[in-house]
Amino acid sequence: MAQIFIHGLDSSNQGTKARFFKENYPDMIIPNFGGPLQERLEKLEKVLSGRSTINLIGSSFGGLMATIFAMDHPDRVKNLILLAPALPMLEALPEKREKIIPNPTWLYHGTEDTLLPLDTVIPVAQRIFPSLHLHVVEDDHMLHNTFRDIPWDELLTGS
Repeated sequence: MAQIFIHGLDSSNQGTKARFFKENYPDMIIPNFGGPLQERLEKLEKVLSGRSTINLIGSSFGGLMATIFAMDHPDRVKNLILLAPALPMLEALPEKREKIIPNPTWLYHGTEDTLLPLDTVIPVAQRIFPSLHLHVVEDDHMLHNTFRDIPWDELLTGS
């Protein structure tokens, strides 16, 4: 099974979360993304080409990318793990806005997130993820205070 971490808009594959995954899950795919959404999605498609069982982890804008990939390829995604995802941006994509993602989805979001306030993310998440496991934590958008407390082994390996 492939596992991939998709960083946010203002981050990279050298950011705090990416470094955590490199240290703790060395087989995880952690590409660097740049440019507009469509360019990033095309790169994601190339990176995951030929992989059929995927755990997608997306942070912020990377959470939007992971969501769109799961909408387009639900049969290839085992689990979707979203960290303060930019789900409200789906409203600007009419062809994606009403799609439902049946895959198990874990969403972690901070109560103090001012970039993507909780009340803008939750309604979208509840609408598109029927198998949503929502975890609201006392943290900001970066989730740096609670990120390491997420049960990663359980989510990624089932142990």
